[in-house]
Amino acid sequence: MKMLRFRSPSLRSLDQEILCTIRLLDDSEISCSIQRDTKGQFLLDHVCNHYNLLEKDYFGIRYVDPEKQRHWLEPNKPVVRQMKSLQPYTMCFRVKFYPHEPMKIKEELTRYLLYLQLKRDIYHGRLLCPFAEAAYLGACIVQAELGDYDPEEHPSDYIRDFKLFPKQSPKLERKIMEIHKNELRGQCAALAELNMLQRAHSLETYGVDPHPCKDFTGSTAFLGFTATGFVVFQGNKRIHLLKWLDVSKLKFEGKTFYVIGIQKEKKLVLTFHTSTPAACKHLWKCGVENQAFYKCAKSSQIKTVSSSNIFFKGSRFRYSGRVAKEVIEASSKIQREPPEVHRYGRSLTKLLNRPTISVYQRERMCLVHLSPSLSVHMYSPCASMLPTPVDDSQGGVDLLFSSPVQSPARLLRELHADPDIQAQLEAERERDRAYERTRQAARSRMSGVLTSSLRLLSSNERLNACVLSVARFVAAVMGVLLVTVPTLLLLLESDIDVSFLHEIRQTPEFEQFHYEYYCPLRRWILCKISMSVVVCSLLMLTS
Repeated sequence: MKMLRFRSPSLRSLDQEILCTIRLLDDSEISCSIQRDTKGQFLLDHVCNHYNLLEKDYFGIRYVDPEKQRHWLEPNKPVVRQMKSLQPYTMCFRVKFYPHEPMKIKEELTRYLLYLQLKRDIYHGRLLCPFAEAAYLGACIVQAELGDYDPEEHPSDYIRDFKLFPKQSPKLERKIMEIHKNELRGQCAALAELNMLQRAHSLETYGVDPHPCKDFTGSTAFLGFTATGFVVFQGNKRIHLLKWLDVSKLKFEGKTFYVIGIQKEKKLVLTFHTSTPAACKHLWKCGVENQAFYKCAKSSQIKTVSSSNIFFKGSRFRYSGRVAKEVIEASSKIQREPPEVHRYGRSLTKLLNRPTISVYQRERMCLVHLSPSLSVHMYSPCASMLPTPVDDSQGGVDLLFSSPVQSPARLLRELHADPDIQAQLEAERERDRAYERTRQAARSRMSGVLTSSLRLLSSNERLNACVLSVARFVAAVMGVLLVTVPTLLLLLESDIDVSFLHEIRQTPEFEQFHYEYYCPLRRWILCKISMSVVVCSLLMLTS
């Protein structure tokens, strides 16, 4: 008997180093080597150590899988288990949770990184703003990177060299130039960045990472999560805002995402459909993390969330970091000397001689991973396996009769000329006809018997199949009832305080089932039982 062997990773595979490249907010890159069991928190700490960043809870590392689905790197899981792309790994360092009040950020370095993220959001169209706000934000960016306006150094069209917005019109450029000349003079880079953060955080799309989907009518919508709550946009208009205190549950099933909450003292269920199940799960995870970060007062209050209904657990997820209130409290206690901020400044010479690659192209190069190359197998038909036909020029069919033996037709004529041979042939033909008639009669009798037998068997098979299907259905129903009824009674009638049962009792679906269906049914059954008892007691007394 052979013994089973369980394979374990060898020391060589565990010690194998994997190269990771992380693209930062200013489009520079840093690299490091990890091992197969290295967790995501190591990479985040590596980037924060590179910046000398303490207020790191606002940030995360994002990557894109080969199916072009974005993900946030989970800190408590090994990097290799999360990444499905080819090595070396490429990721991006980005703002994950936007501070609700940027003025409460303690260090200038953290504000500068948030400023770089908002500048990217503006360029990629995620931070939507009216004309006046766009002009002011653009002027703050120009002031932070060029400093005060100098007519001797800056030509009349110097704003054109800044690619600030997806659609940058000459009218907008003139307005930016006017604000830069007149309103922002004398502001240092840090002050201009702070003014930009103050103006940007008041916009509706501040901190919104839009997730495209369709609502129940089939219209395209964009979902997002902010410090205030859950938002829905159609075009440039916000059509829903559900505050985190009013959101009771987020869940998904396949490609359908549900938001369950309360609005105007009424239960509200919003349903949306994503393009893939992976996109729906990513949307659900982002919602769970944002709700925990902005809503909870302490990280100890965060619970493991399930995407399921009552009896099936589905996906389970728990946000493992600190919450917003804890981050603000920790920031207020920072007592070190402010670290030096290395800004990506731009002079006019750099603007006029910069590479032609755009920020958008660099973003695409960073996020899009090349999928494994596919080997193409060309079809090549094989040679024919049929035999080579006989060539008529080599004799063809006549070659078969080229022997000196006389032909078959002449031989038959000589045989049929003899009378004895003719009589023998006639007797043989008669025996053959009699044998054929007997065989036909036997075949007809056998076919009749077989036909009747097949009819009987087919009717019995149909009956047996029906009986078997009914028996299977009854057995399945009884099995489900034997499992479901005791479980429901355990949930509805017992006072056992187990965390698993407590989580199920707190779900909105269970509460709705308990108050709208179970309680009326229980009252009706108790009423019928009491009436039957009364009737039986009266009958016994009268008898």
